[in-house]
Amino acid sequence: MRLVFPALALTLGLATSAAGQGAVPIQSTPLDPANLDRSVSACTDFYQFANGGWAKTHPVPPAFSIWGSFAELTENNQSNVLTILRNSAASANPQASADLRKLATYYTSCMDSAGAEKEGAQPIAPELGRVAAIRNRAQLESEIARLHSMGLPSVFGFGAQQDAKNSTSVIAGVRQGGLSLPDRDYYLNPEKRYSDIRANYTDHVARTFQLIGESASDAGTDAQRVLAIETALARPAKTRVEMRDPNANYHKMTTAELAQLAPGFNWPTYFAGVGRADITTINVQNPAFLKAVDSLMTSVPVNDWKAYLRWKIVDAAAPSLSSAFVNEDFRFGSTLSGTKEQLPRDKRCGRATDAGLRDALGQAYVAQYFTPTAKQRALEMVRNLESVFHDRLQTLGWMSDTTKAQAETKLAAFTNKIGYPDKWRDYSSLTIKPGQFLNNQLAVREYERRRELARIGQPVDRAEWGMTPPTVNAYYNPSMNEIVFPAGIMQPPFFDPKADDAVNYGGMGAVIGHEMTHGFDDQGAQFDAQGNLRNWWSASDLEKFKRGTGLVASQFDSYTVLDSVHVNGKLTLGENLADLGGLSVSYAALEKTLAAKGRPPLIDGFTPEQRFFLAWAQIWRQNINPEAQRVRINTDPHSPGQWRTNGPVSNLPQFAAAFGCKPGDPMVRPDSVRPVIW
Repeated sequence: MRLVFPALALTLGLATSAAGQGAVPIQSTPLDPANLDRSVSACTDFYQFANGGWAKTHPVPPAFSIWGSFAELTENNQSNVLTILRNSAASANPQASADLRKLATYYTSCMDSAGAEKEGAQPIAPELGRVAAIRNRAQLESEIARLHSMGLPSVFGFGAQQDAKNSTSVIAGVRQGGLSLPDRDYYLNPEKRYSDIRANYTDHVARTFQLIGESASDAGTDAQRVLAIETALARPAKTRVEMRDPNANYHKMTTAELAQLAPGFNWPTYFAGVGRADITTINVQNPAFLKAVDSLMTSVPVNDWKAYLRWKIVDAAAPSLSSAFVNEDFRFGSTLSGTKEQLPRDKRCGRATDAGLRDALGQAYVAQYFTPTAKQRALEMVRNLESVFHDRLQTLGWMSDTTKAQAETKLAAFTNKIGYPDKWRDYSSLTIKPGQFLNNQLAVREYERRRELARIGQPVDRAEWGMTPPTVNAYYNPSMNEIVFPAGIMQPPFFDPKADDAVNYGGMGAVIGHEMTHGFDDQGAQFDAQGNLRNWWSASDLEKFKRGTGLVASQFDSYTVLDSVHVNGKLTLGENLADLGGLSVSYAALEKTLAAKGRPPLIDGFTPEQRFFLAWAQIWRQNINPEAQRVRINTDPHSPGQWRTNGPVSNLPQFAAAFGCKPGDPMVRPDSVRPVIW
């Protein structure tokens, strides 16, 4: 997700790998009894009870690293996206909109496999030639700026970001970056499984260099140079847990102060190179990282840097080049994901078009697959949950009236974005041509880069969206104080207009409550109603809050995932708090609804309360390859599905009451360690 403050882009779900070959239908029957495993008590392992039957009959498809509710629905949505793209490509209607024609051209150029095979590495030859011409540090810095202006990241990240302490303005920001492996620890951890990955990665880089014409000897030497530079960049990089602290990521300074921090780097030339010579203020996410970069630019030989830049160019382009590049890229990626097969080309191109021409495709998607009625129904549900959250704030026993008033002000200021943007992007300045797909990709990247950098120094545009409409996900953005629900997620099993209230509140209701609670989790609670990074808590209330969040972190630290690998309770704290709060708020909303409508009869032998919790469990069902699980434990702020189910429900007396669980049962946490927050 591309938000102005990526470290605080708090999302609900798990990004899925590409879908398997052939359409895989989503579950159409809410809470199918066949999904249960009745050999296990709900009070012993609720996740297994709710999803064990499904898990046995739904292995991970070969082209997936993970399979579950998110992946099922994503596959369905992408099938709809492909229908739009195929129809656009097949249409010769001269009256079609300019955006639809661009969609058709973009998708068609991606589908030209024969052209890609014929061209080989030729599409990146001009950029590789520019790197080959570098002779000194000044030219090296100019090339880094050029790549950044093209939307090709290297060495560090640079872009526009909302000022965390002045949320009405957009400033420039520089952040740590430059790595190719999933996380800094993949370079620094001495354990064998990490050293094996590094060896495999170095081999992958060498293989790829040979594809652009290097000899085996030169490719091996250059691969070692790449690994050495990326390892040096990893050392001063913050951990993912450290990056969760918004105050520690805020170092706003003038460009003169930036020059003092990293005096060897020619910042005026760099800013001119990316097209913003007028920058005077910037936030530095990690000053220690930038100082290290400044030192490395001098200490590392220019030829080593040239190998690194060649790698960043070819690595970014590989999925769009000939099959030799695509297959090598997949070969290495599969060692991290466990994926056995690639997606068919049409599905890869569908996803590439969704990521590239996001609003053009999104507008066509919602016109065909998301109605104004669905948007209104979702908005009503959001407002219902907000009302319940407000009522719960009133009765919190641990929070003072002064802090409650601030929390209520923040809740009332939430912006609700449902389905799709009110304002679509204008692609009139973007040219998409028949021919090389990589050229079209670069055109889109440069368009997005110009659009982003133009925001620096301007007021914040609060109409911006961080996800495309077909996306199966949701998010809260603390700097905007907004909750966002793309059209893609508002379908079964999350929301089904034909299902009973219990199922919809256990699914979409808990999703809504989850995003609302993000505004009050350990990160979101540091931002005020206007989205400014500012403490609005009394000292005693903040201490009580931290005690409660500490219980949640310790709880998840205790969960084992693979072998001796545990969930990282600090990395996943925000998501775990949002799950707990969202489930609590949505359950209260269901009880309020049942009180107004009357209690329905049992369905499949389950009460509404039981169906509510079963619906929660079903959205987190998943089978996942062990390779992918290891990567996620290191990098993903979301806990695995088993613990997203069992973790929060074991803290809720309402769950124990619904299923008759007793003290001492595994799914009932003792009061002494049970957090009560929102």
